[in-house]
Amino acid sequence: MNPSTSPASAAVPDRHIKPVHAQLAALCWRKLNGEREVLLVTSSTGRWILPKGWPINGLHPGDAALVEAWEEAGVKKGKVDRKPLGAFLGAKRSLAGDDEPSVTKVFAVKVQETVTDYPEADRRDRIWVSTAKAAELVDEDGLREILRAF
Repeated sequence: MNPSTSPASAAVPDRHIKPVHAQLAALCWRKLNGEREVLLVTSSTGRWILPKGWPINGLHPGDAALVEAWEEAGVKKGKVDRKPLGAFLGAKRSLAGDDEPSVTKVFAVKVQETVTDYPEADRRDRIWVSTAKAAELVDEDGLREILRAF
């Protein structure tokens, strides 16, 4: 399926669609040899994504994104920005198999330490890539735009 026409695409002709779901993502980054790299993980279907999940009661949205970075990518220590970089529209598959609109706010996390033993290490792959390469690997148009602007 062409990502630009997939249900996860940010291009939505009807501006009146209201998201059913709200998620938070961590755009984890580091500088290596003077170049900025971002950390991607695989989804349950094998696509490259940012670590993301649901808001957590009592936590600032950025802190909840940092929890996801730990669980899904092994980011043990990082400094999260309090203001989101942006948001993108995607789709979340319901239990009934329907694609429902979802908006994901993206928070930058400057990674200070990662570990190889983390909660979802056996379920996900992770890679460090340039922001340009990350924009090529992800499916969501809105996330591509955020990565390119970063």
